[in-house]
Amino acid sequence: MVRAVRTLLAISESSDFVCFRYRLAAFTAALQAEGWDLELAPRPRSAGDFMAVLRRMRSADAVVVQRRLFSWPKAALVRRSARVLLFDVDDAVYARDSNDPRPADDPLRRRRFRRLVHLADATLAGSTHLHEQAIRCTSPDRVHRIPTCVDVGRYVPAVHDRPAGTARLVWIGSRSTMASLVEAQACLSAASAAVPGATMSVICDARPELTGIPLRSIAWSEASEAGEIAAADIGIAWLPDHPWSLGKCGLKVLQYMAAGLPVVANARGVHREMIEHGVTGFLASTPDEWRTAVMALAASPTLRRRMGAAARARVNRYWSVQAWGPRLASLLTSVCAARAESSRRSRAA
Repeated sequence: MVRAVRTLLAISESSDFVCFRYRLAAFTAALQAEGWDLELAPRPRSAGDFMAVLRRMRSADAVVVQRRLFSWPKAALVRRSARVLLFDVDDAVYARDSNDPRPADDPLRRRRFRRLVHLADATLAGSTHLHEQAIRCTSPDRVHRIPTCVDVGRYVPAVHDRPAGTARLVWIGSRSTMASLVEAQACLSAASAAVPGATMSVICDARPELTGIPLRSIAWSEASEAGEIAAADIGIAWLPDHPWSLGKCGLKVLQYMAAGLPVVANARGVHREMIEHGVTGFLASTPDEWRTAVMALAASPTLRRRMGAAARARVNRYWSVQAWGPRLASLLTSVCAARAESSRRSRAA
């Protein structure tokens, strides 16, 4: 018996949007195995676009909205048009981000977030913190933690063949998150002064204004990012001291770990969950702690290999596409079945 193919329509920025690539497109094989065909409808930017997307929603078996917060009239139309509605959250979209000079709390964003979580048949939360925020808005059984994942098979493990006393650090990100790297300036300078042979690769669409450490600027591309990360020795990450940071899902840390790199990051937000201090890397929040961590890793290729292998094993177990793809596909099918049963009971009543 041939299983009918069902359509999952994603409302997202674009096919190369990081949220779409890592939280949906990465699971294409698992979705197909469960009988789902993933389609993309780019986020509507005009009234005409919005009406066209609503028409596509009506013909889809399920709709997943990524990050978008609608006004009340639009949210009601989305709910009415989607047979099954899912809301995917991988950032603190209910607050202003850390680059905004205004206070983080935004009552309008929070109301729209609460409304969409309440209307959705299921909310997919990318982290423990986001899960906690979402269950305040609806029944806990309608919120599911689906972490951002990486395909570990895309990453060839780092060799760690640089001699003791030198190290290449690496940071990957975008222009919008570069402010967090600049915030780590004092820590990076301290580490560089302690390890004169240290350099840092920055994989990004812009070059940061940093002093005190030699930089190698690398234009980001999906085809080359895994290899560029694996060419380094230590992955670095920094989350600003801001409420927005609590909603981050740690993608760059997962990429470093998948490439077999030990990670040095400040002890904030999801970093505490992902990094086993002294096992897969170091949690370091002050210049002295960064100096100590980078010195230890630069001094020992053996330590880098051991921590990198432990990091790769950890991400493979807890944050891999292979581990979570079948769970997401099964969840989608069960949510649709529950919605269909609820509709049947309503009609029968």
